[in-house]
Amino acid sequence: MSDVIKVAAAGLIAAVCAMTVRKQTPELAILLTICAGTLILLYCSGALAAVTHFMDELTEVGGLSPGMIAPVLKATGVAIITRLSADFCRDAKEGALAAAVETAGTLLALLVVLPLLSAVLDLLNELLV
Repeated sequence: MSDVIKVAAAGLIAAVCAMTVRKQTPELAILLTICAGTLILLYCSGALAAVTHFMDELTEVGGLSPGMIAPVLKATGVAIITRLSADFCRDAKEGALAAAVETAGTLLALLVVLPLLSAVLDLLNELLV
């Protein structure tokens, strides 16, 4: 719980600083936002390691192949990166670019989970035959 409070406090402090700086130099405000976001993500990288470890255990206990879990983790990463990139574009008042980033992220997430969908299709074919 304390990690959430730390992340929220850092985000709020960075947002207030960015709002203050935005009046004079909007470019510096965007840079400040990107740096703060990067530092927050680096702080949370330990949580990513814990999730990856849990997924490895789940794969082992459940008897799943790593190829079944990897697309889920990759799609999650694509979603997080897409969301952050689109939000930064919106902060820079580039709504059309944000929409393009979101559309590209959706397509790339589908591309990443294609092996999983292919495995589901193979399983359905086996059940129907």
